[in-house]
This record gives sequence, structure tokens and C-alpha cells, in this order.
Amino acid sequence: MAQQAEPTGPVPENAPEHCPGTASKAAGTAEACAGCPNQAECQSAPKGPDPDLAQIADRLRGVKHKLLVLSGKGGVGKSTFSAQLAFALAAKGLLVGLLDIDICGPSIPKMLGLEGEEIHQSSSGWSPVFVEDNLGVMSIGFMLQGADDPVIWRGPRKNGLIKQFLRDVDWGELDYLVIDSPPGTSDEHISVVQYLKTSHVDGAVIVTTPQEVSIIDVRKEINFCKKVGMPVLGVVENMSGLQQSLSSFRFLLPSPDGSVQDVSEHVLQAVQASLPNNQGLIATMDVFHPSGGGAERMATSMGVPFLGRVPLDPHLSRAAERGESALEGSGAKSSSSIALNGIIGSLLSRTSADVTMSNGHHPGPHPAAVNGT
Repeated sequence: MAQQAEPTGPVPENAPEHCPGTASKAAGTAEACAGCPNQAECQSAPKGPDPDLAQIADRLRGVKHKLLVLSGKGGVGKSTFSAQLAFALAAKGLLVGLLDIDICGPSIPKMLGLEGEEIHQSSSGWSPVFVEDNLGVMSIGFMLQGADDPVIWRGPRKNGLIKQFLRDVDWGELDYLVIDSPPGTSDEHISVVQYLKTSHVDGAVIVTTPQEVSIIDVRKEINFCKKVGMPVLGVVENMSGLQQSLSSFRFLLPSPDGSVQDVSEHVLQAVQASLPNNQGLIATMDVFHPSGGGAERMATSMGVPFLGRVPLDPHLSRAAERGESALEGSGAKSSSSIALNGIIGSLLSRTSADVTMSNGHHPGPHPAAVNGT
């Protein structure tokens, strides 16, 4: 029996055996494509080398590092992590871009405090919307007339916009481009990998929560990365338990008649009496039970790095709602901020050999911002 040829390009997660690959000339027409849910899309997609790939590579030639933030599961805090990663890198004096390719659920504008902003176009292309001189953002959220307007697009149109973002946005010189993606392993993921294949990508950061229902999908995401040759920089376990100072809790005592009494003051006084030196006392508990061992065990079993855990923290949630960095100001010593700093430091150590931080000093305004955009 003849040996099956290796697929050309990525293979969708739901593809049948012997899929020729989405970049193959036989995509959508091969015998193996019969009955595949992706057949019509693959058949109608352009075949052969994509002439736009050279333009994308040229556009991104000034970007030193490209990081994809992925998760197989929705609702795990991936966009929150992307936003805080961008804030943290910019705070170190680096030139940073944040690209939101979650076409149907663009939350990055709110998390960066940019709601209501619009994209401007110049002779050099689309200009990012700037949070600071050294932090630019691009998202379909800037193109919607209203914050509640849905994006009801089929795959080809979504893929076309992702290509346009990569080809036409004038990022200028960047130390880091962080790309926030939607959940899953389908259209948008396949497209961004294909479009970036002529540009060096450092790798992907995978975000999950501890419970097995999330870990199952994240395993698929890691296998997707392996299939398309995308390095996995590491796994982040988000919402990893609750860690808060004891004084931030309320203690309620239910009565038989159904009423509830707030006994917080009595509890804290009792703790103070029995443990006088309780400054810095932290209460912690698991919120999501890691029945399968959580992200660390999964990462070990799949041979990818584990970057760390970020606990549930109201401070981080408030920062995302307000479009602020959780790593600065009064919350810089919160449990989530400390955890995020450690994870981001680890990512920098893996990727930052050729970036210049000017000993912590701001490297100057972003070139595109200086040009009046």
C-alpha cells in the first residue's frame, strides 16, 4: 500500500484521516475530503502560494518578537492575560503592539481602556490605536458602530480581516507583538499560522483553568501547535484558586429562620486575639477542582513548559473592567499581580535576547505615534 503524503499546511481538528492539508492544491477536492465539514471552505479557498505572505513578512520585518496567546477553551481569561502582558511589556520601556484577532468577541478595546476609539488610515496603512506612546492596539472592536453590534461573519470574511490586520497595519518598529486569539483550533488559528509562516514567530502561550473540562480542550490546542510547527513557550493556569487577605472576606452566619448575620468583625477580632501577629495572613482555597492534576501535570505529560498559576483576584478583574494595568499602583502587590510578574519575567527570559530596555528608561515615542497617528 502506498504511503500517504504528509499534509500541506495545517489540518483542522475535525478533519478526516488522510486530509491533504488546507494549503494543498487538492484541499476540498481530494478523495479524503468527501464528507468533511470543511470541504466547501477548503474547495473555495485560493490554491498555491499566497502572494500576500511576502507583503505580511515585509510589514512585520520591524517586529522582533511575535507571541500568540491561545486557548482551546473560552472564558479562561486569555484576553485578560494578553492585555496584562502587553501592559507589563510596555511598562518595561519596550515597544509593544497588541493585535486582537478574536473577530466575533473583541474584548481587548475595553481591557485597554480604548472603547469608542476609531482606526485611522494613512498612506502607510492602518494606524494602531495607542494607549501610550509605546503601546499600540488593533481590533475589529474599533470598527463597530456600537459596542453591542454583533459580528456575524463566515470563516472566509474573518480570515480576510486577519490577513488585512497583518498586512496593512503600520506597527513600525516593535519589540513585541502580542496576538490575542479566539478559543478553539479552527479558522482563525489556521489562518494566522499560515499568514505568519514566512515571519518568525517565537511561539504560543497557552492559557487554561485548572478543571479538567478546560484541560481537555487545551490538550487539543497544544497538539494543534505541534502539528503546525508552532513552539509552545508555556502554559499558564489562570483562576488557580482564590488567595486574598483575611480582612477582605465577609463572614456570614445563617440562622434557622433563613436570615443571615454578618459576623465579620467578630471573626477578625477572634483571629487577632488568637494570632496577634497576623499581618499578611492570606486565606486560600480551590475554586475549580483540578481533578486531573491541573495545568502543571498536563504540561509535564505533554512535554511543554509550565509557566505558573494566577489566582482569582478581584483586583485583576477590576483592572480589566477599567482598562488598566493590574501590575501598577495600589494593586501591584496583590496575589495576581505577583503571579503575573513572575510569569511575564519567565517569558521575557525566553524571548528577550535582542530587545533593548534602556536600563528601564522609556525608549522614546513609537515612530507611528510621532507621525501623528
